[in-house]
Amino acid sequence: AVSDDRRAARAALKSLVQLYRDRPETARARRALEGHMEEIIDGRDLIGLGERELLDPFDAAARAMVLSAAKRVTLVTAISPRAVVDLLFVLVTILGLVRRLGRLYGGRPGTLGFLRLTRAVLGHLAVTGGMAAGDSIIQQIVGHGLAARLSARLGEGVVNGILTARVGIAAIEVCRPLPFIVGKPPSLSDVMSELAKIGAKRGEKVPPEFS
Repeated sequence: AVSDDRRAARAALKSLVQLYRDRPETARARRALEGHMEEIIDGRDLIGLGERELLDPFDAAARAMVLSAAKRVTLVTAISPRAVVDLLFVLVTILGLVRRLGRLYGGRPGTLGFLRLTRAVLGHLAVTGGMAAGDSIIQQIVGHGLAARLSARLGEGVVNGILTARVGIAAIEVCRPLPFIVGKPPSLSDVMSELAKIGAKRGEKVPPEFS
């Protein structure tokens, strides 16, 4: 698609339509896509049409899932009295998030499929920046003064929330049947802004960059 290969783009879109043939909520989008597939010449434009018609609603739902999970982890681990509870809650939330994202984008992983999906997500994380939030994210938190303005427990909760979002974003990139060509991929900066608002609601002073 990036090289404007029309034949490859058409094959990808036909596979996409086939993938969602049993999803009633995609019926209108599939009809529109099939109707315009022969009219568009450029491969990149074809992929863009597929993203807009079929994947945009799934992308919006995926972003909402990731943000909801990250917020939940932030709040629960901020008030949890024990680190082992934090660890178990984060782990369960992340595994549940990966499974839901897989199903959202059309996968129906059983136990073995789920394990393969989880391994693929972790492998993707290893390639794109590691399991932890990463030095660049920690530098953003410290550089903007957020760490100093949050309580120790809430700060830990925010970091746990960022980790959850990091895994969720990696899962989106693995589970999405097409790469982000025209659409905007999810970013950690959006999630960080929302997580920082939790601090504001809990009476913490949050820098304007995160408001």
